[in-house]
Amino acid sequence: MTRLSEGPRQGSPFNRTAQHDAKRAAILSQAARLFNSKGSRATTLRDIAESLGLTKTSLYYYVKTKEELIFQCYLATLDHHLQSMAEIERCCESPLERARQFFLLQFENWLAAQENRGPHYAALLEIASLQGAQRDEVESRYIDMFKHLRSYLRDGITAGEIRPCETSAATRAILGSVDWVFFWLHSLPRNSVPQVAAQAWDIIAHGLRSGDDIYQPAPLAISTSSEPYIQGFDRDEQNRQKQQAFYKTGTWFFNKKGFTGTSLDEIAEQLNVSKGAFYYHLRNKEDLLFNCYTYSLDINEEIHAQAVQLQGNGLHKIDQVCRKIFHAQNSDRGPLIRYSTITALPIPRRKQILARTEASNRRFGDFIREGISDGSIRDIDPFIAQQLITGAINASMDIKLWRRVDDLDAVAIDYFDLFFNGLAPRKGQA
Repeated sequence: MTRLSEGPRQGSPFNRTAQHDAKRAAILSQAARLFNSKGSRATTLRDIAESLGLTKTSLYYYVKTKEELIFQCYLATLDHHLQSMAEIERCCESPLERARQFFLLQFENWLAAQENRGPHYAALLEIASLQGAQRDEVESRYIDMFKHLRSYLRDGITAGEIRPCETSAATRAILGSVDWVFFWLHSLPRNSVPQVAAQAWDIIAHGLRSGDDIYQPAPLAISTSSEPYIQGFDRDEQNRQKQQAFYKTGTWFFNKKGFTGTSLDEIAEQLNVSKGAFYYHLRNKEDLLFNCYTYSLDINEEIHAQAVQLQGNGLHKIDQVCRKIFHAQNSDRGPLIRYSTITALPIPRRKQILARTEASNRRFGDFIREGISDGSIRDIDPFIAQQLITGAINASMDIKLWRRVDDLDAVAIDYFDLFFNGLAPRKGQA
């Protein structure tokens, strides 16, 4: 029998702290759901309040601004990941099993939210839009999560459970691949998600490569268009290159600061032009963002088109495409746009970009099917593989923040090695 001196239990409906925490958790979950589906720019505090049956005034009791709410959602996501890792480490001795459990948990989190068995967690798409101490705190926790996962890989190599690999690149590729699941899992039947998660892990663990030996990449055979020589009176070409300068600089700012955090004044200052010069070429910031996506897709489609003409098997073509896009992402031609800003586009333009993106992604699937047919790739699900690789490519920007870069192509090979050879030791490995 409970004595009065023990006080109320934490879950009591009369415990005000428990009630407050439950309401706050519901707000963060609903906000995360709307941010993931509509984007933070298109989601208002009124949207969140009305979806919970609250007034906007009531919502202000828990959070004052949308920026504060985004910050709190990101903290909730990262705290959940770190708590899950702590639990995984208590329960699992095997480093490879720890990595597997963390990877599979991302699929389960998504499914539990869709089935109302758990909260929604915000995809960490717009960390760059946070300011000051909020950004520092979120980035610190993200780095903590990164280091935990990387330690599983390093410990696994020491234990002989994981083959030798560049662990910082592999960790970044894994996180990039699972960050993308919210984008594509909704297109599959919910009852297939556990099986899809297991198939996705099989690709991470064993790679695309068929046979027992290690895939050794060939030298890059894909070139990309160089900037044309401009004749003195070629005004059209001059204007085209000025527009591309806006696209590349705009992409850099959007990737770094998100849509809301990017200002046209900063872009004009970076290019040492007037704001009026911007409006001569583009209508507004939204128009710039749309053209940044178009510019990146033009580069991707050019690379895919060249890969179709290559001699060699399907695995070779995928390798060539991945590395060349990686080069574009991390070279003077880039960066390429990160899809963290896609929800800032209005629905018609977003659908247009996503249709082109899906067509480009299907090229990966075509190369995978070609590889399965010619025997260079194991019998895997092409759709799952193309989504994992796409997520990793989207996260490959600023690889210099995560590891030293002396030779960009060597880093690209390290980054995609995970997808070709997997984490588990291969029988034919020297």
